[in-house]
Formats: sequence, structure tokens, C-alpha cells
Amino acid sequence: MSRHLEAGERIVRTEALHGGITAEMRRLTVGTRDGGTRELVLRSYVAPFSVEHAVEHSEEHAEDWLDREAGALTLLMGTGVPAPGLVAVDPTAAHCEYPSLLMTHLAGRTVLDDEGVETRVPLLARQLVAIHARRPAERPRKYVAWTTADTVVVPKGADAGAWAAAIDVIRKPAPPYEGRFLHRDFQPGNVLFDVSPSGPAALRITGVVDWAATSWGPADLDVAHCSTNLALLHGPAWGLRFAEAYEEAGGVLAAAASERLYWRVRDGLACSEEVQAVSQPWREAGRPELTARAVEERLDGYVTALMDVLG
Repeated sequence: MSRHLEAGERIVRTEALHGGITAEMRRLTVGTRDGGTRELVLRSYVAPFSVEHAVEHSEEHAEDWLDREAGALTLLMGTGVPAPGLVAVDPTAAHCEYPSLLMTHLAGRTVLDDEGVETRVPLLARQLVAIHARRPAERPRKYVAWTTADTVVVPKGADAGAWAAAIDVIRKPAPPYEGRFLHRDFQPGNVLFDVSPSGPAALRITGVVDWAATSWGPADLDVAHCSTNLALLHGPAWGLRFAEAYEEAGGVLAAAASERLYWRVRDGLACSEEVQAVSQPWREAGRPELTARAVEERLDGYVTALMDVLG
């Protein structure tokens, strides 16, 4: 760490940041030569997400994820997309205990409450349209699908017919798509807001974090992922609403309903495999009512609604 500080600077305080699933986050307060402070964030892939272990749904390792995030942060510098600035990266844990990335700290906080969701959804949609507008000279790697028809976990008491039909949807080959620069985990837990005391009218996004899964793929996939998260956080209707908000903000989705259904169902079904992992950080962040069971019920409602509306 000290190698990446300026002369005369030192770390005066560290604080654990909560809410992440795959990595440990620390906010580091750096004392500057003039007596002031500045803040950095250290992201570390701790066991079991270490060099030897695959992370999440693919055979990728911490090194792959950190290299991709470092590349994305470099690419986004100066683009107007409010991403952290890259300070340093140690993908193989040559200098740190674990594979780690050091970046600038962004102001703001995540907002997961039901109150004000109608104001935040259009802001999220506009931000995602801006991300998809990036045209990097070098594309990130192609997206990795996060589920298969054979690994879906049908929730207890779910609408068996709707889920069987949904699973059949993703047995088919992926529809053709126009590639876009994807965040790949764009959802309320990775977006920071400036929560002004002057009310919802002054609300603005101050940052988008966690670029480790940056990919190339259909805009529908990012929209589907945010839609699923909104459905589980705030109810199925908000999952359905997000795609409309994205188009209202100027985003372009697949033309055919069957193609939109494919991407949205694929993401919803992927979530069935990790309800506990998704819901626990939400409970820790102040939504204790979002038990794994409650989230399963919302997921069932959302998948059923998708089949009704688009199926």
C-alpha cells in the first residue's frame, strides 16, 4: 500500500465496508502532508475466493476478475461514467495477503429501501444507457451465462407450470444480439447515490462500483439483471418496470418479445441458485424482512409475471 501513497502520506484509519458477496472491502483513510485526509478503497478476494478457487458461476479466478476490473476502470477514466479511479492492482497476491485492487473512494451510498424507488428507477435506467454507450477500442471478453436449464432451483411452492415453461425457454440457443459494453452486475447494490436532505428531486447517482464482471454482450442481459434485483428488492412489478424505464431513457432492447423473454428469464432463473447469497447482504444493509424465503416468493412472482407478459 505504502508504495502507492505520495511522499509524506500514511494510512491513519481502516474501516470494513459491508454488502459485498465475493470480496472483502476496506475504506482506507490516508493522512496527507498538509494535515488533511483522502480516502481509498482496497478490494480483496479472500478465501474461498482466492487464487486457487473459482469465483461465482464460472471457472474464472481472482486474477481474471481483478485484471478485468482494472481494465474497465482504466477504460472508463474520463468518460463521464462515475466509476472509481484505478490506483494499483495486485492480481496474484505478490504484495498483499490476497489478490487485491486499490481504487479511489466515491462519495454516496447504496439505497435499498422501498421508499423513493419510483425516483431511483429512471436514474438507474439512464445510467445504464450511458454505460452501454461506451465503445471501447478493445472489447472485454464475451459474457458468461450464469445458469443452465439443469441447475435451476425451483422454489418450494412455486408455480410449477410457469417454471417448467421458463426453463424450456433457456434450453434454446441464445438469440442473436448486437454487442454492447456490459457492467454485468448492474443493480442497486452496486450504485451509489447522493442522498440529499433536500428530498428526492435532488437525488443523483455518484458512483457505479464492482466492474469485475465487465463483459461484451446484449444490453438485454444487463437490463435483465437489474430487473431481477429490483423485483426481489421491491416486488415483481418493479422488475417489469425497469425495461420500460431503460427504453424511455433511450436504450434499445431486443425487438422480439421472445428474445426479451429469453434474457430476462435467464437472469431470473440464475438467481434461483443463489437466493441465500443475494439476500443476506440485503438483510445486513437494513432489509431484515428479505429472508431467503421471502426472496424466493418474489422470484416466483417475477418469473411467473415474465411468462404471463412475454411468454
